[in-house]
Amino acid sequence: MQAKYCLIIVIAFLLSVAPKSFADVDMSRPDGKGEMTVTRFSPGDGMVSLDFEGVIDGYGTVYVSQTWKPLNGDKTRGVMSGEARTFLNDGTLLSSPLRGTLRRNRHSVKLYFTDAVSNGAQNFVSWDVDLLSKKVAVSYWELKAAE
Repeated sequence: MQAKYCLIIVIAFLLSVAPKSFADVDMSRPDGKGEMTVTRFSPGDGMVSLDFEGVIDGYGTVYVSQTWKPLNGDKTRGVMSGEARTFLNDGTLLSSPLRGTLRRNRHSVKLYFTDAVSNGAQNFVSWDVDLLSKKVAVSYWELKAAE
């Protein structure tokens, strides 16, 4: 229930700042997909730090660092903050802050977050993380195109 509430808040925020209307975003058809791999998992005091690397449609090879902080004692819900970097084929460096929420069920984690790419693009992003296999399935929906 709490995760649904957080997702509703994130979607409401996106609708208030995004130039597209909700009717323009077809959640059954992501604008891009990709696969990432967990390259570092480092538990800390009240948080865990993770690094990821993989290929995302439209962005090439992407490098991501995130910090996950639990919201409850059993660590099944939490918040995420992070940064992403990529070099496009023409050498352009893109970066983005990441902010979102997560829900863990055993070794599977579902992340929902937004980004604000340095080229002006803004995306709503969904990750399915399998901590045992270290695989991440990525989908994103473009809310604002690059400038």
